[in-house]
Amino acid sequence: MSHPRHGLDEIIHAPVRLSIMAILAAADTVEFRFLKDEIEVSDSLLSKHIQTLEKAGYVLVVKAFVGKRPKTWLSLTDEGRDAFQSYMAGTPHT
Repeated sequence: MSHPRHGLDEIIHAPVRLSIMAILAAADTVEFRFLKDEIEVSDSLLSKHIQTLEKAGYVLVVKAFVGKRPKTWLSLTDEGRDAFQSYMAGTPHT
């Protein structure tokens, strides 16, 4: 199995998750609503993909209140940043 596709990170490879990772890689922290608007997906779909990335250890999710409104901020972990860089370089993430 030497074809390059065998080395792709299946967690990142899904189009929505790849979009999430690309946006987060370009910023320190991104607010959920901004990410949702940029990727053009529903709250529930974005939440589902974020849970997958968080479970893999690629994304850090921070929830807090600003005034009386709940806010969610997202950022890549060091592992997530390394995985995304490996993915973009076409090399397996170790």
